[in-house]
Amino acid sequence: MQAAFCALVCAFGLSVTALLSAATRPLDLGARVQPAPLTARFSDPDWHIWCGAPIRGDDGKYHLLYSRWPAKVGFAPGWALRSEIAYAVADQPLGPYKFVNVALPARGVNPSTGNKFWDGDVTHNPNLLRHPNGKYYLFYMGEYGDGQDYPVHRNHQRIGVAVADSPAGPWRRFDQPIVDVSTDSAAFDSLCVTNPAAAVRPDGGIHLIYKAVQIIAGKPMGGNVRYGAALAAKPEGPYVKTPGRVFEPESPTTTQHWMFAEDPFVWFSRAEGNRYYAVARDVVGQFTGSKGGLALFQSNDGLTWRAADQPKVLGAKFTWADGTLSNTQVERPALLFDARGEPIALFGATDGYRKDGRTSFNVHLPLNRPE
Repeated sequence: MQAAFCALVCAFGLSVTALLSAATRPLDLGARVQPAPLTARFSDPDWHIWCGAPIRGDDGKYHLLYSRWPAKVGFAPGWALRSEIAYAVADQPLGPYKFVNVALPARGVNPSTGNKFWDGDVTHNPNLLRHPNGKYYLFYMGEYGDGQDYPVHRNHQRIGVAVADSPAGPWRRFDQPIVDVSTDSAAFDSLCVTNPAAAVRPDGGIHLIYKAVQIIAGKPMGGNVRYGAALAAKPEGPYVKTPGRVFEPESPTTTQHWMFAEDPFVWFSRAEGNRYYAVARDVVGQFTGSKGGLALFQSNDGLTWRAADQPKVLGAKFTWADGTLSNTQVERPALLFDARGEPIALFGATDGYRKDGRTSFNVHLPLNRPE
């Protein structure tokens, strides 16, 4: 009996040690990325597909909110003129995903004002989470214009949120954005705000990272691209912007300062150090040395960020299961988590900005479990 009790205590002690070790060791997401099966892609020859916000639903299915626009209008500036957020579903994490409907279509004029809605013509950059209150929140960029003038559309970019009881929708939208531009023209976010990345804070509030551009006199497209943060007690807001910028290196190692990081996906992990993490595109190779690759960042408070101890998640290209390399880099990264909150796949958009007839698509790279 005593020997059995000692064995049980020893086994329990070893399990606690293992759990503590798993919780405190640095997260190395790059070591978990596996080659993409040739079928692990969501594409449509008639549409450019971009972004990609995956989530597992209570129905056991896998749901994907993504951006799309007609292939015939071209990749750019087609995305800024014609994008809409659509919805697809799959039985397995890596698909195949099948189109179901358009989740956030153009909605034109607000009948109460006689003017176009702030997201009247375009929806883009979906970022999806489930809140502890049980509802699903779809953060996104919306804008409007004349369907032809790229700077006008792009400079009308604002950030909003839609809410639903299921990732399948229907989605309830709001008449106003949740994050708007700053009125101070000298602010880094005075021209446009876009690319929302939201995480649920430990207290149930929302931590939102967003992309922004500053007004520069004489430059219709403004200045450098930077990132900031805004906080809210609940997903619908109101959101309060925090001072300073994020993903900004103290000592840049490159003279290319126009944009350091892009397309962050942000989450809070209790299992991996009780901190925030972000996967973002390493635009000029500042954080990983791989220009256009994906970098892992970490933060204790969501405001002060640094490159993780193992920052490289992916290089400028990824590997298919047959050993071949991708044509282009992965952008708009997003993680798919299982029912236990473990990341099981890295989703991303690829093959954009091509002029040889290819259409962009979403790729799904499996992640193995940590040892």
